[in-house]
Amino acid sequence: MLNDYKDFLLNMFFVASPLVFYPYILKTKNKPLLYGLFLYLVLAVSLICTMSFSVQIEGLSYDFRSVLLTVSFIYAGPFVSLLLYFTLIVCRFALGNPNNLLYAVSLLPSVILFLLLRKHYASVSAKRKTFSAALICTFIKFLTIFAYLGFLGDLVLWFKSPLDTLGTYLVQALTAAAFVCLMELANKYFVMQEEIVASEKMKIVSDIAASVAHEIRNPLTSVRGFIQLLGNGDLPLQRREYYRNICLDELDRAQNIISDYLTLAKPDPEVVERIDLKEEVEYVSQILLAYANYNNVVIQTQLCDEAYAEGDRHKLRQALINIGKNVIEAMPGGGQLLFALKKTNGGVVLTVSDTGVGMTPEQISRLGTPYYSTKEKGTGLGTMVSFGIIKKMHGKIEIKSELGVGTEYHIIFAA
Repeated sequence: MLNDYKDFLLNMFFVASPLVFYPYILKTKNKPLLYGLFLYLVLAVSLICTMSFSVQIEGLSYDFRSVLLTVSFIYAGPFVSLLLYFTLIVCRFALGNPNNLLYAVSLLPSVILFLLLRKHYASVSAKRKTFSAALICTFIKFLTIFAYLGFLGDLVLWFKSPLDTLGTYLVQALTAAAFVCLMELANKYFVMQEEIVASEKMKIVSDIAASVAHEIRNPLTSVRGFIQLLGNGDLPLQRREYYRNICLDELDRAQNIISDYLTLAKPDPEVVERIDLKEEVEYVSQILLAYANYNNVVIQTQLCDEAYAEGDRHKLRQALINIGKNVIEAMPGGGQLLFALKKTNGGVVLTVSDTGVGMTPEQISRLGTPYYSTKEKGTGLGTMVSFGIIKKMHGKIEIKSELGVGTEYHIIFAA
């Protein structure tokens, strides 16, 4: 008896083994031929193993083949089911069992009935599938063995040990129900995972679109401000020409930003040049002037000569304008924005400071990470891109802030 229990446990192990591979097989579900092939392979291997270690009770062999046939009927489709039935006959012949032709004929009623019922069965709920799996498994076993013993004229063999026989039917029915239940959970998890991935893709598209709009809004805001200044009839010609050039430069920058986002998957080689930081800070200050005036912010500069860095000039402008715009927005009641440039023994330090609302240590630690922003409607992608630009230039950013006092960004470039 103990050996019988051990053999049953071994059979249960063989039957459960396809569940390990099923989540991976599910990934090929959009390719029906590949999905059917993989499902057939794991079920066929499990079938051969369970038939090779069957339990002998009163002259009859018991194994868990009916569980696997049930699963193939529910999930694998008619072609895979028929192939598994054929594998069963071949395996039975290879194991040296007698009357293989009679056994094949005994399987036919269950095969025909299941092929007729399959379309109706595919639409039932998971609970009904689980309950039906137990009935189908029992039906396969009972109908096949009853027909087989009937052909042999030895039906009395089935009634020799009815309790043991019914026990094996019950164990296999419960195993089939558990198998289907676990497969339904795997299917449900797979669908949920696909929905999450689709949702994440849509969120990424939405965030990228928001980031593009955010980045392009900076130069367009500057262009709008300078166009308004150009409307002043008393503006000197030299100043008018200067503002016109800035407008054209900002429109070019907007075009470059669009090109950068369009080529994210296939980025162009970085432009590396020697950048005069004093010249760039003065340019950025002029760009931000109109936006600062609109927000009652005064821009001041403390710049040193011969301060240089290596990198892409246009991308550095994009980063500094983004940081400067965020700093201005951090002073809703007005204030002072200071650009300070100084040389150190280790290189150059550009400080961008404000007298705004400030940030907590937790906010500072999360600044520059994807999709985090201190602004109510911000995406955080603009800051992330800006920090990324500076880091690509081998720069380092240190942030000091105090609530109600202000924030200092220290951008450090090595010599």
